[in-house]
Amino acid sequence: MATDQEFSPFISDMDKYLFGSGTHYDIYKKLGAHVAEKDGKEGVYFAVWAPEAGGVSVVGDFNDWNEDASRMEKIGDIGIYELFIPGLKTGTLYKYLITTAAGDKLYKADPYANYAELRPGTASIVTDIQNFKWSDSSWLKKRDERNVQEIPMAIYECHIGSWMRHPGRDDEGFYTYRQFADRIVDYLVDMHYTHIELIGIAEHPFDGSWGYQVTGYYAPTSRYGTPDDFMYMINKLHKNNIGVILDWVPAHFPKDAHGLANFDGSCLYEYADPKKGEHPDWGTKIFDYGRNEVKNFLIANALFWINEFHVDGLRVDAVASMLYLDYGKKDGQWIANKYGSNENLEAIEFFKHLNSLISGRYPGVMMIAEESTAWPKITARPEDDGLGFTFKWNMGWMHDFCDYMKLDPIFRRDNHHKMTFAMSYNDAENYILVLSHDEVVHLKCSMLNKMPGYYIDKFANLRVGYTFMLGHAGKKLLFMGQEFAQDSEWNEDKELDWNLLSDPLHAGMQAYVRELLKIYTKYPAMYEQDRGFAGFEWINANDTYKSIYSFYRKGKNDKKNRLLFVMNFTPISRDDYRVGVPEKKKYKLLLDSNEERFGGNGMVRETTYQAEEVPWDGQPYSVSYPLAPYGAAIFLF
Repeated sequence: MATDQEFSPFISDMDKYLFGSGTHYDIYKKLGAHVAEKDGKEGVYFAVWAPEAGGVSVVGDFNDWNEDASRMEKIGDIGIYELFIPGLKTGTLYKYLITTAAGDKLYKADPYANYAELRPGTASIVTDIQNFKWSDSSWLKKRDERNVQEIPMAIYECHIGSWMRHPGRDDEGFYTYRQFADRIVDYLVDMHYTHIELIGIAEHPFDGSWGYQVTGYYAPTSRYGTPDDFMYMINKLHKNNIGVILDWVPAHFPKDAHGLANFDGSCLYEYADPKKGEHPDWGTKIFDYGRNEVKNFLIANALFWINEFHVDGLRVDAVASMLYLDYGKKDGQWIANKYGSNENLEAIEFFKHLNSLISGRYPGVMMIAEESTAWPKITARPEDDGLGFTFKWNMGWMHDFCDYMKLDPIFRRDNHHKMTFAMSYNDAENYILVLSHDEVVHLKCSMLNKMPGYYIDKFANLRVGYTFMLGHAGKKLLFMGQEFAQDSEWNEDKELDWNLLSDPLHAGMQAYVRELLKIYTKYPAMYEQDRGFAGFEWINANDTYKSIYSFYRKGKNDKKNRLLFVMNFTPISRDDYRVGVPEKKKYKLLLDSNEERFGGNGMVRETTYQAEEVPWDGQPYSVSYPLAPYGAAIFLF
């Protein structure tokens, strides 16, 4: 049990000053519910920010939800209410009963709670997150010493509740964080993934929101267990050299009665004017990025996940919706900034503040922007007028790739540029290439069923498509199930169709992705020089008629372990396809997508190919290779 000397949550004048200035980066240790000791008595200290409230009480199972039993005291002009209740312990259910200035009564969950009642319950739960024994110090040290731009990043985007479930149970059959950790670690290591990106972790009331409408920003969802269980999962992933990225949603929040909306009877966390404070398409509220205490809530929240749960990165959702005042809005539905334009100047400043702080404190922690427009300098430093993110999801590449791959092969020749365009702007940002959950929902089809042709052709198409993606410059992300070619779209209400792995085609796809990731993580040429053009060179970007692409990747030591990629995006066999190469040497075949173990026809290939003095594709030498229909080959030289 903590003591006054060891842990003092009670609000000081300095706390109030820093919070009002938007720079109290540990505010979550002060606001919320904390096990504490006062005057020799053990209990729980509560503190909540509600400046426009007429009064606040703590209600819960400990006082039979009596609104008069535990009234809080307002301290100072900033509007924080506090109360110490002796005798309370962890596990206590509670809410804040806020009486508004108009006399209405609002039952609100604690914005800073670390644990919440399992939905459909909406109460907060007293807990203590300081007792877990971490053993990942070597991982954290290594993380903060390396250059994140030069490491391999093969990210497995995952939703715990629908990855795998216990069969035959009356409840949803969710794996706990601990059970999930024990299963997922083996899978990620076997598949050669380097990171996992978890969606739907912060507490949220509606499963169908996938966790993107958050009511508990400081609480890992109770669907899968306790905060300690969540820590166990991250600790185990780290001990197996798997980085952890969380989806983070500072763009908006829902209108649920127990949440942040209209928190103290006023627009406290959201902009007051609905033209700034509401997303008409989403039915959600927009944070007021100009209010210091709200910025402090969000910035401290990002630091909370890094400090207390040791996460290695935050993928920031819907960044474009924060940057543009007119995002998703029609004329008359938005308000221009002071210069008459549509940029949200307060959100821009928020990102610069947030990313500067995190990069300064944690050089190995990644801030990743899901930004869908051409906003400049997303990953440039704030001192260079950038937003300071570590990476940006390359949504342009994703759209072009999916549009191309869906085409009947006869039309691909007219859309050849869709697969080459992304390299023309590769020096603009630090990119992650993504095929995320958003690409396999809402009638967009699974990745497999986007592919044209007969069923067996779909697999061959997807193998060559994944080869292009893994070879292309940029870090990589695949959503769960895509690695074994899930047939159906993602459904958050059920587990992945693991039974498909009894089918040789699906098992072959999983084996192929495993081999691709093994190559990706083994050779620095694949990841050391992802930005710009130093690590990527086209051999032939213009074989439009045949719809064949060839390029090679190189690392900082550009004469060692380079990788040549050749990919055929038509069902036409090219039995003697000639590709230009830069040197007269032997080219070792590392991988052929047409091998029988991957679902191909198993045509026999030589293991090495000697370059000939036949100039080709603008190169001084060339090799000839039998390229299968929808075939992809990777060579080491």
